[in-house]
Amino acid sequence: MPVPYYDWTEHNANIRPDKVAILDSDNQQTLTYKQLNTRANQLGSWLNANGIKKGDRVAILMPNCPEFFEAQFACSKIGAICLPLNWRLTAPELDYILNDSTPSVVIYDEKFSELIVKLKTTCAVPTYLEIAENKSDSPYEAGISASSETLTPTPCTHDDTSMIMYTSGTTGHPKGALITHGMTFYNCVNLGIPAGVSSKAIQLVVLPLFHTGGLNCYANPILHAGGQIVLMRDFDPGRALGLINDAEIGITHFFAVPAPYQFMMQHPDFDTTDLSRIVGAGVGGAPCAETILTTWLQRGVPLVQGWGMTETSPGGTALEADDALRKIGSAGKALMHTEIKVIDDSGDEITDGGVGELLIRGPNITPGYWNNPEATKKTFTDDWLMTGDAARVDEEGFLYIVDRWKDMYISGGENVYPAEVENILYQLPEVAEAAIIGVPDERWGETGKAVLVLKQGQRLEADTVIQHCIQNLAKFKVPQTVEFIEALPRNATGKVLKRTLRDQYVGKDTPAVT
Repeated sequence: MPVPYYDWTEHNANIRPDKVAILDSDNQQTLTYKQLNTRANQLGSWLNANGIKKGDRVAILMPNCPEFFEAQFACSKIGAICLPLNWRLTAPELDYILNDSTPSVVIYDEKFSELIVKLKTTCAVPTYLEIAENKSDSPYEAGISASSETLTPTPCTHDDTSMIMYTSGTTGHPKGALITHGMTFYNCVNLGIPAGVSSKAIQLVVLPLFHTGGLNCYANPILHAGGQIVLMRDFDPGRALGLINDAEIGITHFFAVPAPYQFMMQHPDFDTTDLSRIVGAGVGGAPCAETILTTWLQRGVPLVQGWGMTETSPGGTALEADDALRKIGSAGKALMHTEIKVIDDSGDEITDGGVGELLIRGPNITPGYWNNPEATKKTFTDDWLMTGDAARVDEEGFLYIVDRWKDMYISGGENVYPAEVENILYQLPEVAEAAIIGVPDERWGETGKAVLVLKQGQRLEADTVIQHCIQNLAKFKVPQTVEFIEALPRNATGKVLKRTLRDQYVGKDTPAVT
């Protein structure tokens, strides 16, 4: 028998109506669970009145704000499919997503109004609804205030699609990963328990909500449990440290990709920030340099690694805090309702600690991609999702993410995983940011290029970088060239865009050391 979907906001509005669910740190506005539920009901009523029914797509283009969750839960109530849009994409990129997903309505923030004007000329979306911060007369506010607070929910099950999240599209067009109600529920269980999520949890949310890391690590699990989230519309390391330091807010949880942790620990306020209230801090999304892990652990923060992806809702593995120091660098073990394995090129499981591709299965896994059966077929082998991550499992069963398969390069017949080299580069005290890419080489096939950003006021010679690597790495792993730049290209969550670096440097005629 299909498992029904239950209304989170309705439940919490009944249990803890006056508790603050969301704090917008940019304008200090709060939303209680009763208010969140009422406004989601009103938006759901507005959507129904505008012809939106079960299975229709509702696109949302907005920064980290309470209205994002109003839209998410309104869609859940009426059985519509929420479609978060990456606001950092260009009009042509969004044009592809909108024409592929064919939403019936776009709810957007006024700051993106110029972008919407462009999209209206190329996309056949019938309805648009504009929100505006601190404006009670915006079309959004007018629409929901005129709509009924009473809403008869549309029956849904855990197997129904609740969201489509388009992947970053590192090659070709992005794919729309189907997210079901069940996936989101199992993520609340899988991630919430090891992270210590409860109704007392208060999380500072800094990653963009259109990304699964911002939405589901741990914002949705905390709202599911009846806790509180504190939103930042734009990440700033100094302001984030200030919010964590504020005892009245009482931040207990934090999650980010490595970059925000790195920028915060390099900020002058880091050493004086009170981090003692943080009981759950996770890092994922990309291999994390050991210097980041050790720096935060030395400050008493139980910073632990995990692994996941959009297609895994996203929780896949997690490292318990008790093992954080003993297994530093590990992504832990499979979460409760999940299975993982590492396979070789022949599809056989690797059990001797060798590197292979990570596979995963469980009720937290996407059933496939929107309007793309070919991509769905290529991504699965039997019921296992092929992740594209290079990984190994040690003798105790702990998983280590070595790197992305696509970022690995082969030098002289040997596999080189950039994350390993980047760890060594971060040992240099002058280095603020580091990235390794493979570039063509007539003799070795490919060799490494180190792309470095130095800390303010620091100087470093390329020869010093090369010699440091020679002393700490096998010869085939040592980068042959070094570039110094102002900043690494990153996406909205802070991940380094290796493909942008490859586009910039591959084929570029550079000397052996620059």
